[in-house]
Amino acid sequence: MTNQIKTILLLGILSAFIILMGGLLGGRTGMVIAVLLALVTNLGGYWFSDVIVLRMYNATEKGPDDAPLLHDIVGELAERARIPMPRIYTVPEETPNAFATGRDPEHAAVAVTEGILRILSPEELRGVLAHEIAHIKNRDILIQTLAGVMGSAIVTIANIFQFTAIFGGSRDDDSPNPVVAILLAFLAPVAASLIQMAISRSREYLADDTGAALANDPLSLANALEELGRMSGQIPLQAGNPSTEQMFIVKPNFAVGDTVNKLFSTHPPIEERIARLRAMARR
Repeated sequence: MTNQIKTILLLGILSAFIILMGGLLGGRTGMVIAVLLALVTNLGGYWFSDVIVLRMYNATEKGPDDAPLLHDIVGELAERARIPMPRIYTVPEETPNAFATGRDPEHAAVAVTEGILRILSPEELRGVLAHEIAHIKNRDILIQTLAGVMGSAIVTIANIFQFTAIFGGSRDDDSPNPVVAILLAFLAPVAASLIQMAISRSREYLADDTGAALANDPLSLANALEELGRMSGQIPLQAGNPSTEQMFIVKPNFAVGDTVNKLFSTHPPIEERIARLRAMARR
């Protein structure tokens, strides 16, 4: 029930923000367009958010013959978590990272980058996959994916209206106000990031705890996080959108467009996560 309430609140806040932006920037016409966009984004985000995100990152589904180690680990962890076997994808990126997506455990997917497969030991990889299975078990994936899809929509709207305000020609009652457009172009990503940050940080701690328990190996997850934090900061993620950063196990270093999200991280400090896991291992 808690995650259902969070999902409704998230949809309501982000939808209201989209409509407000449309009204401020485009008058009556902008508000009508924004209402339609909010409706399409909500419905599309619920049913197709996993497809959108997986395509955004050029992910490729892998069968048991393509990735036997991944299937063995995920199958074991899914059985422990008592959830259906998620679909497994790889992302053609050198930066080491992973995420889970889907609207519920019956329609879930786990994606890992090619880079993470190169640098982690099987034990560390198992810890990472246990974290992602925990997100599925705890039903975090819908709210995280919706936050990414709708946050991206908000930023896109702001950029479109900013361009229209600057280059749109003559002013009339329904034309975007250039000053408001420019302000919202900066404030929209901040607002979207704050909403994502508020719902994401506690879910990461919980996924660490649940994942460590599923794998029965908190130390391997701690070691994996340490390696991922070091390497992901050195190798930028080329594809995707910073609005989806809350989906990843560690904050990605995006190649472009990451200025706002550097200020408002959706992830708790990785040092704190590692310290909590190592304390769990000592106990």
